[in-house]
Amino acid sequence: MLRGQVSAIILGTVFLFVGVAACCIALIRGRGGVRALIWFGLFAAMYGARILARVPAAFSLLPRSTWASRADVIAVVTYLIFIPALLFFLELRLGNLRRFLQIAAIAASIIGIAGVCSTILTDSPYRFMLYNNLLVLSVLLVIVVVISVPALANKCGVVRNRVSTVGALVLALAAIYANLQNFLRLPEYPFLEPLAFAVFIFSLGYVAAAGIFADERRLHSIEHELAIAREIQMSILPSGIPEITTIHINAAYLPMTSVAGDFYEFIPVDDNRIGFLVADVSGHGVPAALIASMIKVATQSLVPFAQEPREVLRGLNRILSGQLRGQLISAAYLWLDTETGKALYSAAGHPPLLRWREDKLERIESNGLLIGVVPGSDYPVCEISLNSGDRFLLYTDGVVEPENAAGDPFGDHKLEEVIRRNYLRSPSELSEQLLSEIGRWQPASVTQQDDITLIIIDVAQSHSDADTDNGEGVNGSLLDEWSVNAKR
Repeated sequence: MLRGQVSAIILGTVFLFVGVAACCIALIRGRGGVRALIWFGLFAAMYGARILARVPAAFSLLPRSTWASRADVIAVVTYLIFIPALLFFLELRLGNLRRFLQIAAIAASIIGIAGVCSTILTDSPYRFMLYNNLLVLSVLLVIVVVISVPALANKCGVVRNRVSTVGALVLALAAIYANLQNFLRLPEYPFLEPLAFAVFIFSLGYVAAAGIFADERRLHSIEHELAIAREIQMSILPSGIPEITTIHINAAYLPMTSVAGDFYEFIPVDDNRIGFLVADVSGHGVPAALIASMIKVATQSLVPFAQEPREVLRGLNRILSGQLRGQLISAAYLWLDTETGKALYSAAGHPPLLRWREDKLERIESNGLLIGVVPGSDYPVCEISLNSGDRFLLYTDGVVEPENAAGDPFGDHKLEEVIRRNYLRSPSELSEQLLSEIGRWQPASVTQQDDITLIIIDVAQSHSDADTDNGEGVNGSLLDEWSVNAKR
């Protein structure tokens, strides 16, 4: 018995497996295209189940009591199988043909429900089969005509793919032939329709594989372009730490992705005066990185106003407001003049400037509106006295926003704790320790959620101390910065 039915058993098992696998992938994936996978999975699984139900050797594996219902099982599957098939095609790009298929799906559902009820409640499982066959023939004939005639397909707005079109035509023609056997005396070819269904599945697999390879090529191209964009963005950041004899500086820059919306700049004037700008563009990735590059250009035109934080921020707001396309920028600007012992600070919606002085951490805020909200915004300036041993921290919110497994942010309290515990360390050592603490705060399975920029500035104890400092030279080094990044 098995020898003559083994081919049908293999085909039915393969189709059933493909259908169940497609449904499982759809449930696991949980993104776009899920419905198409589910309807295709149900269609393939029901087709495989019907083949197996028609094979006595396969049906004999079921309990003996189910043998009497074998015809009912075949009838129920036949009534219902056309519904997921139509719903699957509705998920494809079929233009004006969609309305016709929607009507056909409603008709198939009505006939299917009537046929299943008739099968279960009466002894007439095939009472509505004629209507089912006529509907299948009508729909398949329309689909064959539309997709086989290019002019008609273009008029209906049907997007044609050569391989999938051939697969669909082969299946449709085989199904038409099988349904015509109920009306005409045609020779029977039991494996014609199953083989046609296999061709259809292989055509879809080919299209899917071609799509995957095309996506990989696009992904490779995007990765290459992002690598170039990262190199360009790194080129707009300072190439080194300015040599200011009375100030020790360390900068750390950790983008969340290949390119970032954070930006920082040094504006040195002489050995005693320097400006520090830190900015954070809303959003992430390429759009934010493009705006960050615009900040670089705008900053160059504001160098003559380096000693006036208000004018620097007003200038950035004036230049960039019309170019941001709805995005906003937070920024902070610190001006240090160690000759006069004074500092000026102003910000635009930015986290506060931190100052460590005599075992006390102070939060200095002098905020105006975010850049891009109102073109004519003004920015208040805070005057700060400078003492030897002062330590300043400028940073973006990527430092305080990372969350642990419980959902608690790193926050100002944790940041202050790390600064207090490491106040004797050099700027580069404190920077490395702080980034390490942030890394440990986040769960290992969670990737970095925001760009991080951190600038630590120490006012030297004296000129002689600054000249003889061997911990990090006069100003630290970008090598320190990149070594921190590598460790992250």
